[in-house]
Amino acid sequence: MAYTLTSDLMTNNSMIDTQHKQLFDAINALLEACSKGQGRAEIGKTLDFLSKYVDNHFSDEEKLQRQYAYPEYEKHHKFHEEYKKIIRDLQQELGQNGANIALVAKVNTAIGGWLVNHIKREDLKMAKYIREHQK
Repeated sequence: MAYTLTSDLMTNNSMIDTQHKQLFDAINALLEACSKGQGRAEIGKTLDFLSKYVDNHFSDEEKLQRQYAYPEYEKHHKFHEEYKKIIRDLQQELGQNGANIALVAKVNTAIGGWLVNHIKREDLKMAKYIREHQK
C-alpha cells in the first residue's frame, strides 16, 4: 500500500506538506522496490535518507513552533525524538542483521504508519494553531 498525502493529511503549510510528501515518496520507493523483489537492496538507502531528512524536517517544524510559541512544543519535540530513535534502531538492526524481509516490514509499519498517525494527531493540530496565530 503506497502512502499518499491525501487531503486529510494536508496541514495547509506548504513547507510542511512538501516535506511530508518527500518522506512519503521515500517510503513508497522502498515499497515499490519490495514489490519488485529489490527491497533488501533499497532499505539501507531509504533509512539513510530518512535519517538525514527527518532531522531537517523536524528542525523546520520545531522552528515554526517556537516562532509562534506553540504551547505543545515540548510534547511535539518528544515525538520527533522518538521517531529519530526508531530510525536509528532500524539502522542498527540493518547493520547487525543485514537486510531482510522482516526489517522491510518494520520500516513500513514503524516509519510509514508512525508518520501518518503523527501527522493526523499532532501536525494538523500544530498547523491549525500556527494558522490561527499568523493573523
